Amino acid sequence: MPVWDVIGPVMIGPSSSHTAGAAHIGRIVRMCWGGEIKRADLYLRGSFAGTGAGHGTDKALIAGLMGMTPDDPKIKDALKIARSAGLEFHFYAEDAAGAHPNSVRAVISGDGRTLEAVGYSVGGGAVILHRLDGFQVDISCSLPAMIIMNKDVSGVVGAVASYLSAHGVNIATMKLHRDARGGLATMVIELDASDGKVDAKVIKELHPAIVRVIEIEGER
Repeated sequence: MPVWDVIGPVMIGPSSSHTAGAAHIGRIVRMCWGGEIKRADLYLRGSFAGTGAGHGTDKALIAGLMGMTPDDPKIKDALKIARSAGLEFHFYAEDAAGAHPNSVRAVISGDGRTLEAVGYSVGGGAVILHRLDGFQVDISCSLPAMIIMNKDVSGVVGAVASYLSAHGVNIATMKLHRDARGGLATMVIELDASDGKVDAKVIKELHPAIVRVIEIEGER
């Protein structure tokens, strides 16, 4: 068993699931958005809604959306810092059937676009990015990852896999989803951390059917 799983993360408390995990989710959502966030509507589910305020879940989520790590001492002042920075945020309680008890649905908007992400905390600061813009992704974000959105045509998976292989980057896991044949598809790839960074701009140009590439940094 890894030492990390025994002693837990370096974090600002009080809770690894409700504070560190929430900050981690916020950071991942920020990576998916790809820059500064102007507005965030956060729908808290289960115990995130019921006991989150006492554990600082609200502060931790906003801290993560601003790029703070779970061990950043500024988390306790995150709401004040966010308001000063012009980040508009709103919290809601949401009762979603079958939702994980420590979960949040984040709707990020600005610059004429919107992103919706659902993530949940599994304890010890570890999290799962469950859904992104309606697609099920289910990645832990402990490894570097790419989420590639593309038109469902032949050749896209091969182009990406061939590029990674040619550059010595090993695929740890790969998941494929599509909404319908010929519709929109997603490729969720986790990469071995030791193999170097992949440029999302280069990946996007590998095939004309690729619409968007999201990079997620590994958190461990």
